Amino acid sequence: MSTPTENEQGIWLTQEAHDRLKAELDQLVAGRPAMAAEINARREEGDLKENGGYHAAKEEQGKQEGRIRQLTDLLRKARVGEPPATATTAELGTVITIRFQGDEETEKFLLGSREIAGTTDLAVYSPESAMGSAILGSEPGTSVTYRAPNGRDITVEVVAVEPFVP
Repeated sequence: MSTPTENEQGIWLTQEAHDRLKAELDQLVAGRPAMAAEINARREEGDLKENGGYHAAKEEQGKQEGRIRQLTDLLRKARVGEPPATATTAELGTVITIRFQGDEETEKFLLGSREIAGTTDLAVYSPESAMGSAILGSEPGTSVTYRAPNGRDITVEVVAVEPFVP
């Protein structure tokens, strides 16, 4: 069984997270003229080969433009809404409790976009991550094994699934 990824089903965001990201995007776009003026001012300082201020301003502009593209794409794909009212399987907008094989402690996290992390105290795992994609669609009591970025196979048991309460 193949479960859809964020790219296929959209990125779930709370209204609060969407509004925060939209405000950040608007602020970055509004700052473009000031950044262009800063670059022009630094260019006037002389030889561009030895002009650290110019190169720093160009680098900052590149970072801002990258974030603008990232936010634009994210907001275009976003599905804004309430988390699921009930939850029986691990899906976007649910809080998952897992236990790593051989460990008695449990870990609780929200399955969703990392951009939500600023609006909750929970850890947030993307469904695109190794663990997130492995548990997507799993019910409590299910054990899944996934390959971590370091190459190790890790087995976790899904202990509980509950709706996210912002």
